Amino acid sequence: MREKAGAFKRVAVGLCALAVALSWVSPAFPHPTSPMLAERYARGDYLEAAALAEQVAGADDLAFAARALLAYCMTGSAEPDARVVERAVRDAEAALRLDPEHEEGRLQLAIALSLKSRAMDVMTAWSAGFAEKGKRLAEEVLKADPRNVYAHGFLAVWNLEVVRRGGAVGAWMLGASTGSGRSHYDKARALAPDDIGVHWQYARALAALDLKGKTPDVRAALDRALAAAASDHVEQVMQARAQQLSEALAGDGDAAQRMAQAML
Repeated sequence: MREKAGAFKRVAVGLCALAVALSWVSPAFPHPTSPMLAERYARGDYLEAAALAEQVAGADDLAFAARALLAYCMTGSAEPDARVVERAVRDAEAALRLDPEHEEGRLQLAIALSLKSRAMDVMTAWSAGFAEKGKRLAEEVLKADPRNVYAHGFLAVWNLEVVRRGGAVGAWMLGASTGSGRSHYDKARALAPDDIGVHWQYARALAALDLKGKTPDVRAALDRALAAAASDHVEQVMQARAQQLSEALAGDGDAAQRMAQAML
């Protein structure tokens, strides 16, 4: 019983950590009804873009608003604001009420719930079932659209984070593995070889999990992230963090791994 309880706690801790990695692995923004909103998002005016999209309140706009709010949380240096995260959850859920099959709405909800779990204690996070729901939402997207790059990217990182934080027992309980993570990453990069987020998040999650055994793979993913052209503020931030981790790899490996574990 003690071993099972310990496994539950390790998995729950892992679910809280998923938000760090998964919040970057979201779609190239859903298409809001106004190009002006996309422009505000691209230059980093996330709260303004979200507020304007919420006023329009179509499914695409609400999914866009959720993504903008999550981008605001993840591009900052402080711990994400729980009120902003909850607002992103509400927007994604509202998009899905309007269109239950909305792909971006599903992915944004999965990401928002992962981020929300950071503020919970371990058993509450476990009981909430956010990891299972996030996985299910991403798999539903892939069932409808097997070529969805960002659902593959989400699941690539999801698998690595569950293995790292949940251990062998936790990974078994949730059906996670490093092999599945690599498979989803390979599919994502084949579909979008120049997507900075796909490469950065996989590199960060892999470095956090197993830097000593996977350093060449980490470097390869970082190199791909650094070689691509950043198209908006989010990608600029991701690329800067990829550069930081790449430089850290030239020094102390343990320190670089700790950096990867702490990075957003």
